[in-house]
This record gives sequence, C-alpha cells and structure tokens, in this order.
Amino acid sequence: MFAGLADRTWFWFAAGFYLLGLLLGTLLLLRGGRGSNATINVIIALGYIGQVIGLYTRGRATGGCPLGNTFEIFQFTAWSAITLYLIVGVRFRSSLLGYFSTCLASVLTLTSLAIPAWDATRRSKIFGGNPWVELHASLALFSYGVFALLALTAFMLLLRYLSLQRKRLGGWFSFLPPIVELDHISLRLLITGVAFMTIAVFGGTSYWLREHDPVHASKIVATVAVWLAYSITLVLRWRGHLLAKRFAWTCILLFFGALLSIGQVDASRRPPAPPAQISVPPR
Repeated sequence: MFAGLADRTWFWFAAGFYLLGLLLGTLLLLRGGRGSNATINVIIALGYIGQVIGLYTRGRATGGCPLGNTFEIFQFTAWSAITLYLIVGVRFRSSLLGYFSTCLASVLTLTSLAIPAWDATRRSKIFGGNPWVELHASLALFSYGVFALLALTAFMLLLRYLSLQRKRLGGWFSFLPPIVELDHISLRLLITGVAFMTIAVFGGTSYWLREHDPVHASKIVATVAVWLAYSITLVLRWRGHLLAKRFAWTCILLFFGALLSIGQVDASRRPPAPPAQISVPPR
C-alpha cells in the first residue's frame, strides 16, 4: 500500500501535520482559550504515523536502521522525542508539552528536509549488518530524543518561574503544569536519557574492544562528552546542587551541545578519501 510513495514524501507528510499542530496550538494560545488536548494529540499521532512509515521505508532501502546521514539522524531524533511525548507527555495531560513537542518536531523535520545536502549521500548497511552495533546507535540516538523532550520541559519550567515572579497566572500561563510536576517530569526524563545512553556507550565500548574495529576519535570524544555532561548533571541534581532555574538552563544548553555533536558523529562515518595516486613517468 505504501510502496508507491517515496520515504521523503512520508517525511513531508509528517512535517506537515507537525506544523499544523504547531499552528493550531499557536492560534489557541493567542485566543487565550483552552484547546482540546485530544485534537492536538490526534494531529501529532498522524504526523508520527507518517514519520514511522518514512523511517521504515528508508530502513528497508538502506538495509538497516536509517542513521546514515544528518537528515536521517534529525528525523530519528524527532521521532524519538515524539515517541516519548506520546508515552509520557499524554499521561500528564499537558497541552503545552504537546505544543512544544510539535514545535520541536516541526523544526527538526522541516530543517532536515529543507537542506538537500544533508541527504545527498545515502549509505546502505552502515553498521555492516551487525545487530549489536545497530542497537548501540539506535539507543544513543533515542537518548537524544529523550534529552530533546527534557529540554522542552526545562523550558516550560523556566516559563512557570517567570509567571510566578511576574504574578501572571492567567492567560496561556494557565496551561503550564505546577513547578513540582515539571520538576518530577524533568528528573525522570534525565534519568531515562542517561540510562539509555549509558547502555549505548558501554555496549558499544565492549563490542569495539572485543572486535577491535577502528573508531574515529571525533566520534568517541563527542559521544563521551555528551554522556559525561548529562551524567554529571544527574549527579548534581540528585545531590541538590543543581536546582530550579539553573537546572533548567543546564538541560537546555546541554541539548544544543548534543545537537552540535551530531555533526561529529555523522562525519566519523564518512569513508576516508582515497589516497592520491602518484604517477611515475615511464623510463
């Protein structure tokens, strides 16, 4: 049924629904009315279905998990964030979390679709058909989706502090969950993200130490740096040294750093340039 449509068509389909959800949410906020969570969730779900089909179609074409270039990584990160929202966010019945989730998904999907160079090179079987390496990569990228949702809840936490400082509890500030609830969600997301990335890092390390496959230093540095940064943040938060607005700003800045690290990870998979041929003049 889906064979007649290209994967990018499904990604455009998903981006369109994410954008529609964003525009509808913005309109409801500007009107100051309480919109239906069900309506936005249905729109997000339709976009999510399109993205799942797109990733599945791309995965069949590449012979594995579609993480072979920057375009696919951005799509996978957006998919991970929406997956977490549909599992976790809907449970807390936060319309603003759904609104910001559609905003994030729209930015990631539309940006990746708008830059053809990110999808100029499609790599097939980038993990060599090894399921353990593929699991390592997918878990690592899934943790990035968790950190994306964490950045959104951290942003909402900052908005809630701002509303309390300015004593503005009405209007669209009324959509915000209480500070205690946002703090609990953020902590749980941080624990989940660190757990997924820890499994990915140690699983990948044990494999490469056993198989002695070559790994680019830039990929190791970028991945370990992101993992250490979030792990240290979790320890500081757990011990009460990083709380409130400082914790929220840390989560937001760390996610932007994690996005920048994607370029290093993607570049590490590019095949090295062939050595220059030295022509020897005939004698």
